[in-house]
Amino acid sequence: MTRTRFAADRGLTGRMVITLFLIGLLYVAFVAVLIALGVRALTVLALALVLLVVQYFLSDKIALFAMNGREVTPRQAPELHGAIDRLCAMADMPKPKVAIADSDVPNAFATGRSQKKSVVCVTTGLLRRLEPDELEGVLAHEMSHVAHRDVVVMTIASFLGIVAGLMTRFALYSGLGRGRDNRGGPPIGLIILLVSGLVYALSFLLTRALSRYRELAADRAAALLTQRPSALASALTKVNGEMGRIPTRDLRRAEPFNAFFFAPALSSGASLAALLSTHPPLARRLQQLAEISAQLGRGV
Repeated sequence: MTRTRFAADRGLTGRMVITLFLIGLLYVAFVAVLIALGVRALTVLALALVLLVVQYFLSDKIALFAMNGREVTPRQAPELHGAIDRLCAMADMPKPKVAIADSDVPNAFATGRSQKKSVVCVTTGLLRRLEPDELEGVLAHEMSHVAHRDVVVMTIASFLGIVAGLMTRFALYSGLGRGRDNRGGPPIGLIILLVSGLVYALSFLLTRALSRYRELAADRAAALLTQRPSALASALTKVNGEMGRIPTRDLRRAEPFNAFFFAPALSSGASLAALLSTHPPLARRLQQLAEISAQLGRGV
């Protein structure tokens, strides 16, 4: 991680390394199984790697396009740029690109493969609802993701979660799989389906566990940088409360980006289990911020 004044988090760094290592092992094993079954898995893997490279270098543009976001200049959004300028000075880090997404869903996200190539995007719904100190807390949260480089790790880890499905489709529907003996050999298609399902499930769980921890790490880093954990707690409470007022159609459109959002966009039919999938419970996040506030009050 490039050095900034955001508090370092060895726990987050360790979890990112372990997650990528374990997911990498899963896919090495997956490819080995497919090759053993007679699938030209390297062909599919090469295609997946090409797609990964494209996503890695174009993730910021892809995310902005999907969220209908646009970059804005200091003249177009002076208060937003001013807040980010202050945080960059406090954190001693390069200024990211600044974008606004035209959506009533109150949220924000950061994307980009490095600090110099990062983008921090907020929705119009968030700008309308938050006070300046609350907005600063949310922006600090998103910029800590960039500083800790967990945006890049989540981009890679999330992408690898779809490789198993991609390889399965090629194997089953594009003639890449072949049985050893159609009359007495093993059911190649079924084996591929079961193995790919297991790989996807394990990678999904690993990615979601990392996602929950990174949100706690970003809350902690933002609160320590701004020295105002109460402002971030207020923003969290307000944003989560406002989600219930957003039309279900808009929430469902935003749900695929939950792993990258400040707070999850969940439709009214979503369960508590879905809330826990990408973000820790609101109560846990508020508890951590209250503990940080108490520590700051004691001068710890």
